[in-house]
Amino acid sequence: MTQLQIGDTAPDFTLDDQDGDPVSLRDLRGRKVILYFYPAAMTPGCTTQACDFRDSLASLEGAGYAVLGVSRDTPAKLKQFAERDGITFPLLSDPDRAVHEAYGTWGEKMNYGKVVEGVLRSTFVVDEDGTIAQALYNVKATGHVARLRKLLGVDA
Repeated sequence: MTQLQIGDTAPDFTLDDQDGDPVSLRDLRGRKVILYFYPAAMTPGCTTQACDFRDSLASLEGAGYAVLGVSRDTPAKLKQFAERDGITFPLLSDPDRAVHEAYGTWGEKMNYGKVVEGVLRSTFVVDEDGTIAQALYNVKATGHVARLRKLLGVDA
């Protein structure tokens, strides 16, 4: 698995969101994008992380950032997640892992002391011209958004 580095071109993609509408990274050129990968909708850690992004969305958008979440969940499950927790940014469905693999967010990890293959919770900041400005792998769900805001200089 190859991980992306700062300065790499962000792999382009088109994925369906929670409403079944296609979202393309190329359509967001000219904006800064926070793209985060999480293991599964409606699990405790992923809910914490999504709600932290939701609660920080106004300040992130005010600083010029769009937020996109990516998981392997179906659009129907993502819609249920968004409705249950009031998630107001696009949650994207990558069921075949193609985008996960392009970003290096699928691979071996430790889970309860065992090596398993799965999603590596990761966040990328893509600048206006489609270049990786930050590549943060194996982040923790709790406190990650606050650390990211600090890294980006975005006040709460």
